[in-house]
Amino acid sequence: MRRMRITVRLVAILAGVLVAASIGGCAWTQTGPLRTESETIELQGAERVDVHLRMGAGELDLGGGADALAEAEFTYNVPAWQPTIDYVVAGEEGELWIEQPEAKNLGLESYRYAWDVRFTEDVPLSLDVGLGAGESEIDLSTLTVSELDLKVGVGGVALDLTGERRRDVEVTIRGGVGEATVLLPDDVGVEATVGGGLGELSVSGLTQEGDVYVNDAYGASEATIRLDVEGGIGGVTLEVVD
Repeated sequence: MRRMRITVRLVAILAGVLVAASIGGCAWTQTGPLRTESETIELQGAERVDVHLRMGAGELDLGGGADALAEAEFTYNVPAWQPTIDYVVAGEEGELWIEQPEAKNLGLESYRYAWDVRFTEDVPLSLDVGLGAGESEIDLSTLTVSELDLKVGVGGVALDLTGERRRDVEVTIRGGVGEATVLLPDDVGVEATVGGGLGELSVSGLTQEGDVYVNDAYGASEATIRLDVEGGIGGVTLEVVD
């Protein structure tokens, strides 16, 4: 799997300000021994799944390669932040929630929180991801995704939308303080709309047509990736790769 790294400017300073504002005069969350736990979630007959991920503070690494619906590894040293998992199946529809308990009153110098989540490549997924403070890598290049709704808070995200696509994909990114780097395919049509007062926009391999950016494959491929980016005060990089 392609590994991506991005540098997020001012994240540490701004995260510290936000956390300080949230804790006021309260005691800081206590850390404990570093723990790593593994979880496997079976499909249970579902033919498509809605996935909801909520992380208030930490690092998310998401990609494909799971034999089950999901195979996850959680690393953390704040006992109160043990992730909660809820999965239900109704007919052919599955709904999965993975959540971090409310992240507050934390000491930025001492906590450790990371998720490594792999999903099956055989079942269509609709992804709803909410991130707070931290950096994340989301690689959808091998996953069958119909929709991604991504909210980025104080931090940054690297998103890989390359790979084969046989159906349209709707992607929405709502930015916060951090930055987003989005890798796009050259052989699948891309239509990107960007707005919302971005601090900086960098575009490579796309042509602006009115209010949208498109790649050379737009209108000529079997599927189309429709990307809507609404930024905060951070920046967005859109890059078409071979």
